[in-house]
Amino acid sequence: MSGFKNFLLRGNLVDLAVAVIIGTAFGAVVAAFTAWLTSALPGIEDTFKGAKLGDGAFFVNAVISFVILAAVIYFFVVMPYTRIKERYFPSAPPGTPEDIKLLQEIRDLLAAQQGGTTPPSV
Repeated sequence: MSGFKNFLLRGNLVDLAVAVIIGTAFGAVVAAFTAWLTSALPGIEDTFKGAKLGDGAFFVNAVISFVILAAVIYFFVVMPYTRIKERYFPSAPPGTPEDIKLLQEIRDLLAAQQGGTTPPSV
């Protein structure tokens, strides 16, 4: 069971799921806007899901639906996921990473071997 927990929390599974949901909702907004825009052209009667789009109500509806969906996803998926991920896999403490420290030591040793002065550590 701990392997499954690690799979869910370490991987980008939740990020990918959120991206697909938000992308689909944004696609509906773009489709509604395009249908509304093309229906405004003279001589073109376009329908979106069986209703006339002359007044742009479906575009506004799609935008409101997108904002509500984004808020629900953020508050009920992203925020709890971030809290759980930080509890089980805390981020590294601030400071210089070990690989950078090692590279700085190598730089200082090479400079000392060549007889030069060691550059200041960053």
